[in-house]
This record gives sequence, C-alpha cells and structure tokens, in this order.
Amino acid sequence: MLIRMLVAAMTCAFVFPALAEDQNARLAAELATLREQVAQMKTVYENRIAALEEKLATVGKPEPANDAALVPRTGPLPLPVSQAASRVSAKSNAPSFNPEISLVLQGAYTNRKEVEERHIGGFVGADNHHGEHGHGDDRRGFTLDETELVLAADIDPYWRGQTMLAVSDGEIEVEEAWFQTTALGRGARIKAGRFLSGIGYLNEQHPHQWDFYGQPLMYKALFGSHNYAQDGLQLKWVAPLDTFLELGAEVGRGQNFPGDDRNVSSANSHALFAHVGGDIGVSNSWRAGLSWLRTRAGKRESHFETDHGDAPGAFNGRSRVWIADFVYKWAPDGNPARNNFKFQAEYFHRAENGNLSVNNGGNLYGNLWRTRQSGYYLAGVYQFTPNWRTGLRYDRLSSGRQNLGDNPAGIEIVNYRPNRVSAMADYSWSEFSRLRLQLSRDRAVPGVTDNQVTLQYIMNLGSHGAHKF
Repeated sequence: MLIRMLVAAMTCAFVFPALAEDQNARLAAELATLREQVAQMKTVYENRIAALEEKLATVGKPEPANDAALVPRTGPLPLPVSQAASRVSAKSNAPSFNPEISLVLQGAYTNRKEVEERHIGGFVGADNHHGEHGHGDDRRGFTLDETELVLAADIDPYWRGQTMLAVSDGEIEVEEAWFQTTALGRGARIKAGRFLSGIGYLNEQHPHQWDFYGQPLMYKALFGSHNYAQDGLQLKWVAPLDTFLELGAEVGRGQNFPGDDRNVSSANSHALFAHVGGDIGVSNSWRAGLSWLRTRAGKRESHFETDHGDAPGAFNGRSRVWIADFVYKWAPDGNPARNNFKFQAEYFHRAENGNLSVNNGGNLYGNLWRTRQSGYYLAGVYQFTPNWRTGLRYDRLSSGRQNLGDNPAGIEIVNYRPNRVSAMADYSWSEFSRLRLQLSRDRAVPGVTDNQVTLQYIMNLGSHGAHKF
C-alpha cells in the first residue's frame, strides 16, 4: 500500500508540472495571437483616420477638371444613399441636381353644422367672409386638403434650397421657396426668399406636422387659414452654450395678414424671436420662446357688421403681435419610438392702431380702429404604443378692448370669448402614413355650439426630412 502511494506521488510530481507548462504555452500563444490582431486593427483604423483627415483637409479647395468629386453635404438632413452614390460618380465641377422629393397627400371627412359665413366671434381676421379653403375650414363631407410637394437639395457646399408647393382645387401656391447658408459657422445662418416665420412654436410647421386637424383658434385669428409666411430675409444664431439658446430676426415684405402687400421699397414687417431649451435628465426636454411681429397695412380688406348690414372696409395702420410659447417632451431613456408625451402651449397678444374706411350703405366713412386682443391654447399628446397616439387640445380667445371712437360707420363688433375643445386619436402604420379621428366642441361662432367629427388621412410619399423639436 505504501509503495502504491509513493508511485502515485511520484507520478503527480512529474505529470502536473508538464501539464501546467503545456497550458502556459497555449495561453502564451493565444495572447500573442490577440496582440497581433489588435495591432492589425490599430493599423487599419489609423490608416482610415489618416485618409479621413486628408479628405477633410482638401474640402473647399479647387478640384481638377474632369475628375470624379464628391460634393460634401453640409445641410441639416441626411442624404439618401442613392443620391450620395450619384454624387460620387459625378464628373463635373458643378454640383449635380439630385433633390430630395416628397409629396404629402391630405384629406378628410368632416361632419359639422352648416354655418353661413363662419368666423371667429369678436375678431376681424383674414378669412372672415372670404371663404378660403385651408385646413379645418367650413367645408363639410369628403374633402381633399392641400397636397404638398417639397423639393430640397444642397446647392453647393455653402448653400441649401427648398421649395414647397401647395396644390388645392386646381390652384398652385408657392408656400415656401428659400435658400439658406450652410457654412457660415459660429452658429449663424441666413435664409432668404419666401419662408414660414420663426415666431412662436407652431408657425414653422406645415399642416401634415400638426398633431390635430386644423390650427388652434389663435393662429387662425392671427394669420388666417395658413401660418404666417412672407418674402424676406431671416437671420438665426445659436449660441455656443450647453443650454440651447437661439436668437432670430426677420425683415420682409409683410404681404400676408395682418399686413398687406403695399408694394413699397422699405420693409413692411419686422420680427424678433428668442428660444431657450435644454434637457432634464435623459428622458425629459423642454423649450420656451418669446416672439414679436410688427406689420403695416395700407388697405387691408375685411368685412364688418354694421347697422346697415354687411359692409366692406379697409384698414390703414400698424399691427403688433407678441407670442409666448412653451414645449415639454418626455420619452423613456430618450427613446420616443414606443412611448412619449408632448405638452405645448402658446399665448398671444395683438394690438392694432389705425383707421378704417368703411362703405356703409353706399356712404364712405372714416372710422378709428384701436384694439387689444389675446388668446391661448393648451395641447397634450401621448403615444402609448409604437402606432397609437391620443391627444387633447383646448383653445380660448378674448376679443378684449376695442376703441372705435365716435364710430360714424356704425360698426358692430361683439365682445366675445371664443373657445373650442378637441380630442383626437390617430394610428400610424409607419412614419409615412397616418389616420386620425378627431372630435371637437366648437364655440367660435357666437350663439353656435358645433359638435364636429373629422376623419383625416396623411400620406407621405418619397424622401422626407426629420421634423423640428
């Protein structure tokens, strides 16, 4: 027995060191292989980084004629792969014209009361008695809303352009046609042409971006069926801070309500706005803003109720608008794909000072016009699955103070507080297709409570850039 134990001990003494030595050799070989692979990867990435730095160093330098050149993109939207490939193969110093094209189809079925000459009580607006067909107007039954055609592209490394055409009932309207800088640097950007003003929060959004069918009442009272756009020049600057701070200024023709097309050489409108925002943790973000718009009207046409019935009139004077806006967004861990919530609110105050020329019963009267009016809306939208959202919006306006002087024209304007409550639910098969059901209790017209039901569709065809915050 003792002999067997001695033999076993001697065997362990010789075999185990050999096994350990063999295992150490294998580990050393594996470590050497890993070191070699890491060195190869390091070399590859260093070569790629050097190549990228070389390309960056040549950006903006003249290129030899007839050589293939990739026009660098400096615009804010991602370039489709197919367009990038076509630019790589371009054999000209001039940039290739490969625009991002999208077409937005919009329509609805609406059940609402038939109200003759529907208007917002206590407010003289752009659409009063004019019967314009915008989004959420007085039409009933099946309707085709504006079809939006968008073309956008980089012009060269320094400029980008975009055009949006609105097609409605055989008419084509240029809603936007602008170009802007992409390489000024230091957070500055200049835009020129026709564009939606940067005032407020909702104003820069097109109808297919709205969370509800139709504008808030305050926007319709301020600007009519369309948000405020003008021909002019815009400057925006984003401060180099951890907190988002954007300042902007605009000068323009001011041809749309509350101004009119005076056909003068000087600027007819001026606007200033400031937006500040930031993140609260990973899941929350916010933005707040203040805006100011001043326009001048020479013969802005509207209709007025007088002691002799409906009478046309023209306003000559100044209109000033102040807007305060706030937006809060929540998404778990910053990912809005499945669940998210958005709250937005805007408040406005409008002051107009001038004179009216009113044709009442065949007689032309000069009338003083001094008004101070205000309003707001609150809206919340909750996405509770990747496809389903629901939302609630409340609108309220105040016709405020109105000084008509001696009122020789006999103008009758009611003191009224229009309001509306809207609830919606929509389903999106993807980011390109959406169906929305909306119920509204509308008390914008004095003496009328209109319970409305709307079924809306929004379909996007083609390339479509990401929406703003």
